[in-house]
Amino acid sequence: MNGVTKKRQAKVGQGPSPEDKAPKAPDAPVTKESEATENIFLFYPNIIGYVRIILAIASLYYMPLHPRTCSLLYSISCLLDALDGVAARHFEQSTQFGAVLDMVTDRCTTACLLVFLSSAWPRWSLLFQGLISLDLASHYIHMFATLTMEGSGQSHKNVDEDRSRILHLYYTNKSVLFAFCALNELFFIALYLLSFSSPILSPSLLQPIPNAPASSLQPGNPAHPSAFHLFPNPYSAGALELARANKMDSFWPWVIAGISSPVMAGKQFINVVQLVKSSRWLAEGDLKLRREKGLPRRRKKN
Repeated sequence: MNGVTKKRQAKVGQGPSPEDKAPKAPDAPVTKESEATENIFLFYPNIIGYVRIILAIASLYYMPLHPRTCSLLYSISCLLDALDGVAARHFEQSTQFGAVLDMVTDRCTTACLLVFLSSAWPRWSLLFQGLISLDLASHYIHMFATLTMEGSGQSHKNVDEDRSRILHLYYTNKSVLFAFCALNELFFIALYLLSFSSPILSPSLLQPIPNAPASSLQPGNPAHPSAFHLFPNPYSAGALELARANKMDSFWPWVIAGISSPVMAGKQFINVVQLVKSSRWLAEGDLKLRREKGLPRRRKKN
């Protein structure tokens, strides 16, 4: 047995050394200053979301009487919807708050525009109200079903192909998602512009009736006072329609509406599919939960 082995055995016989018996100093407490703090609300994608909200509010301010300014601000707000996703991936700043902010902004801006269209086209107000309800209901149920069935960390855009091929293609293909969202908004912008320009959909109140008698109340008749006296309240429905009438040419709005209308119809079909699939998904979860609870219980016969 060599000397090294004897020394080792001697240490084993002696027991632990005083250094081993000495208590170790506790780890330094982790303080907020020692951690790299992050402010989720100031992430670049979320800042872009705030800019979108500001632009949307500004577009609503100009919406009643300034179609060009409103359309420009509204369009920029919608286009920034694609930029915040790029920023989130580039800076690795994808957050649940950002996803909810993005969806809420989309739903609110579209709903506000459809509310204006309901007032501009009273005959079609029921249709626009239905579109608002379908858009809100389908996205809410889809988000709720995803969080309930998959957990809080799951994105509503992660849709299995087995569950729905249409929704899988819509949410996972960025080009398809951008095209449907952009052209859907473009169709509603075109309808908005037509409320200022189309003599077919929005006839001018200033156009005189041919061969009208002198007692006619039609504005523009020389024998009748000006339209200002007919609508003393500048914010009344008649005054706003009068202010919008024939304010711009209707050619390009008709072209935009014609090109984007098929995609808009497809977007509403996707909303219906999303509503139905999400409802069935929730129902499957309810059935599974009831089976785990042993429901329905068999009632004893008297």
